[in-house]
Amino acid sequence: MSNPQTHRVSAYNTSKESENKIHDDTVARRYGFSGGLVPGVDVMAYMMHLPVAKWGRDFLERGLIDARFVKPVYDGEQAEVRGEQRDGALAIEVFSRGQLCATGSASLPTAAPAVSIKDYTEVPAVAERKPVNASSYEVGKWLGTRPYVWAGDAATGYLADIRETDTIYTRENLGHPGMLQKVMNKLLVDNAILGPWIHVGSRMQLLSAAKTGDELTARARVTANYDKKGHRFVELNAIVVANGTTPLAHCWHIAIYQPREQAAA
Repeated sequence: MSNPQTHRVSAYNTSKESENKIHDDTVARRYGFSGGLVPGVDVMAYMMHLPVAKWGRDFLERGLIDARFVKPVYDGEQAEVRGEQRDGALAIEVFSRGQLCATGSASLPTAAPAVSIKDYTEVPAVAERKPVNASSYEVGKWLGTRPYVWAGDAATGYLADIRETDTIYTRENLGHPGMLQKVMNKLLVDNAILGPWIHVGSRMQLLSAAKTGDELTARARVTANYDKKGHRFVELNAIVVANGTTPLAHCWHIAIYQPREQAAA
């Protein structure tokens, strides 16, 4: 272990007004939390600061990062992202309120692996979303998203929301890879009406640097759907695509799409 690095963030709940009420203080408390959760995709964006600081644009073009969210990060709390070099990779932990909230690692492969867009079936998001049910995320099912674009004020606003201080994004007109994780969440949201739900982990192999203003979509195959301790989980194997042609990332995404509600005290 060597060269410890630290990135401190005043965490911000970007989804207080979202459809996912796990980010709402009152609803989150029914599930055993002390308030609305800062989205996992934003905590992962905090984590990305360290490998980008270490490897720069190379990481944005071919870096590998994984994250697992073990305890919530809450709005307004200080989140401390710690990184240490271990066996050529960067081990990353996020602490808040004196607790370990997320773990992960990042590395820089010598080259981005070959991923064929043809291996991922392109389907549109459902025309009309319905309340989530047994067929919403059946194993083997292909999911798609509506197109998303972060440009201009939306792009700079996103950087402010995740407290990103690295100037590489504005200097080189690049999209932050956290936006790719937001599109991964949209694979679930664009295809069903969900109750409160929780993103619990991701692994993302970057394939090309996103540009500000790219039209982003995702293509995913549902690889698992199971019950564990009363929670209903879904796992996705996906790519995020720019402008319908360029694969930006190969992602594995895990979420609890139907969490177990806590018994009232």
